[in-house]
Amino acid sequence: MKIAIFARDINEKWRKRLSGILNALDKRGILLTYYRPFYLNMCDYDYMKIPQGALFTSESDLPSDTDIFLCFGGDGTFLESLTIIRDKDIPVAGVNFGRLGFLTSVDLKLGDEWIDRILTGDFLVEKRGLLSIETTALPKGFCKYALNEVSFQRKDPSMLTIHVKINGMELPPYWSDGLVLASPTGSTAYSLSVGGPIALPGVRALILAPIAPHNLNVRPLVVSDDSVIEIFVESRWGEAILSLDNRSLTIPVGVKVTISKANFDLKYISLTKGGFISALREKLMWGEDKRNI
Repeated sequence: MKIAIFARDINEKWRKRLSGILNALDKRGILLTYYRPFYLNMCDYDYMKIPQGALFTSESDLPSDTDIFLCFGGDGTFLESLTIIRDKDIPVAGVNFGRLGFLTSVDLKLGDEWIDRILTGDFLVEKRGLLSIETTALPKGFCKYALNEVSFQRKDPSMLTIHVKINGMELPPYWSDGLVLASPTGSTAYSLSVGGPIALPGVRALILAPIAPHNLNVRPLVVSDDSVIEIFVESRWGEAILSLDNRSLTIPVGVKVTISKANFDLKYISLTKGGFISALREKLMWGEDKRNI
């Protein structure tokens, strides 16, 4: 079995634990491939005993015969893994070295049982829909896919006027600080924080949720995931911020951004017995009430 290891900088309290996990995989005969910046960073610490392995730097040199993509960190690290996996059809599992870790598959508080479950295939693979954008404002090499959301935000104090067409049908403009277009996976992220609904991962829908709307009769909108959504913004200062998950760039006003569901899914490894509902209860404390304690 071949496993790709992806992480950013791992803080000191997790380094020895990470070393133990990598050596446990090595002792089981797993062929490890490391994200180069992470591997070189870890080699700077003399006490880190990391098994040897091949290196990759981007989607272009990630081996296509990789069986599992294993990322260590929080939700931000998990989201960044998409920029490397893209359409390679490799299942991905996240090991939570962060804080909330809503997207991650493994909670290290539960011990190392997950290692054998990963190696024996004792897990579920959920297909998570992705968002894809097309625009002339996208720089070369910028990953055009998002797992959670595509968002438009103001860059300055003035509000935005956001024009939206859904399958050619024009909506009334959003006067707001921004707009979040979320997938079902992203319904528990930025979209939720601005008042959007929670959607189960298998729901075939996209969510449009305005950020601090100035016209208070505007509410989040749910549309079919086969919709083609065209957006352009107006701003007094001539620029806005376009974000795909945790990556952003500045775009000029008037530039059209077309958003649709990608033609491939992300294969998400789930080790949680209760699935998504269990994650809501554990991570978001859904239904918790001091009267029930």
